[in-house]
Amino acid sequence: MSDHVRDRGSGGAQEALSSFTYPWATAPDIIRSNQKDAYFQSVLLTQLSGVIRSLYGVRTAHHWSNEARTFTELLYLGLTTFVGNRTLGEEYCDIVHTEDDTRRLPSITRRSGYILSSVLLPYVLTRFLPAFRRRLRAKLEASLRDSHRRRASTPTRIEQAPTTIFQLQEYILKHLDSITSPAPVYALSLAVFYFTGAYYQLSKRVFGLRYIFTRKLEQSEQRVGYEVLGILLVLQMAVQGYLHMHETYSHAQTLLPPSNAAAGGGSVVVGGGVEVDTDTTISAPLLFESSQGADPAAQKERVSKITHTPSPQSYRYNLEDPEVMQWVDGKQQRKCTLCLEPLKDPSVTTCGHVFCWQCVTDWLREQPMCPLCRQSALVQHVLPLRG
Repeated sequence: MSDHVRDRGSGGAQEALSSFTYPWATAPDIIRSNQKDAYFQSVLLTQLSGVIRSLYGVRTAHHWSNEARTFTELLYLGLTTFVGNRTLGEEYCDIVHTEDDTRRLPSITRRSGYILSSVLLPYVLTRFLPAFRRRLRAKLEASLRDSHRRRASTPTRIEQAPTTIFQLQEYILKHLDSITSPAPVYALSLAVFYFTGAYYQLSKRVFGLRYIFTRKLEQSEQRVGYEVLGILLVLQMAVQGYLHMHETYSHAQTLLPPSNAAAGGGSVVVGGGVEVDTDTTISAPLLFESSQGADPAAQKERVSKITHTPSPQSYRYNLEDPEVMQWVDGKQQRKCTLCLEPLKDPSVTTCGHVFCWQCVTDWLREQPMCPLCRQSALVQHVLPLRG
């Protein structure tokens, strides 16, 4: 690239003439820049979370953690990329955004589209996809349940193989999370990036934004890439695809009706020598009963009946009862700092802070750090207190 390039530093107004051809930035430069930007965004997020905790409490900070993360990303990119400046990571790695077709600095339209698609679109998906999956899962379960009832009410159809529509609905229901997840698209885009060194983020590929390397290279310097990582990623996706197809084919074989099936029921032997009853009048209500809108107590009872496992009727240790764990003194010490209620099944993190088991495990699944001291903590390291 040999056009005049505006040096977008901290001021973004200086213009320098180039006397050499700017090479495209390689994958290591781009990844290192993104890592730097991610670090500074995490610092902003930590500061914002601290402000929210001090003003509204830990519970509010945990509830709005996704919104706080989205706001910090918009703030960071708004103060840098949107106004035409380079990010701190781009300055650190000596790279500059350009349009891949015109080879000029990106227009405000492309910069805005990149920011909105890379920050707001993932947030919208995280808010929209769970509700969409619940509705689609409920419809599929209802359709499969009706299909089972129709087959059960018509004895001549019991020995017939499942229809294509039935198999498709069952396949979508079983793999609904992976089908509706954008992760495979991101993985494919990342594999292409490893081979080409362009468009590390999918949003940059959509809006045609590439990086050039602004530092002059010596003849002895070599520009390397991550083609090996691309090969490994392609192999991983190929193996996962093969295993998925093999599992799907094996499952389809188990759905074929046995030759000795009777009108009122029967059995079939599947892998491992396990005999499964094929009487749909019994299995259908258990397998395809939707849990949407059901009473939690009734749902627990139904799961307990299906699995033949007794479910506890209440918390095993509830510190609302003063007779439980009398060695815990004071009302405040007997309350969880997350739900602000008496501790239920109190559990301690590796740093020594005590919370309700349900509260702390839900928190650590979102962000693996103690809600109070921010020390690193994992769910598998939480220790329940017993007496």
